[in-house]
Amino acid sequence: MRLRAAVSAHPIRHLDDVVHQRARLGILAIANEAHKVDFGCLRESLALTAGNLSQHLRTLESAGLVTLEKRIERRRPRTWVSITREGRRALQREIAALRAIIERVEEVNSLVITGGDVGDSDGERSAG
Repeated sequence: MRLRAAVSAHPIRHLDDVVHQRARLGILAIANEAHKVDFGCLRESLALTAGNLSQHLRTLESAGLVTLEKRIERRRPRTWVSITREGRRALQREIAALRAIIERVEEVNSLVITGGDVGDSDGERSAG
């Protein structure tokens, strides 16, 4: 398999820049596990500052991937985060793209181990 021919269809192109960022992927993954998740729980789980988490939540909310519900509970403001239907679909697409990338890496690695042709005739790989 020549890498040069395969690059144009590489699954890396299917990663979503909004979703793929580590904190946003974490927010979607955690919110996917729960009906709704508290801001503080997200902040702790992802080891983010409140300001940083707020920025990521705004990005996800603007993209329609999460909804935010702000309430006063026991005289304290609380923010609850829920993943939307589109957020679940975006998370699933991201996971599918990551799986495809992993499959490609494993395929190439198995060819290298077995001595298959994964590069140019001089043994170097070409990406473009």
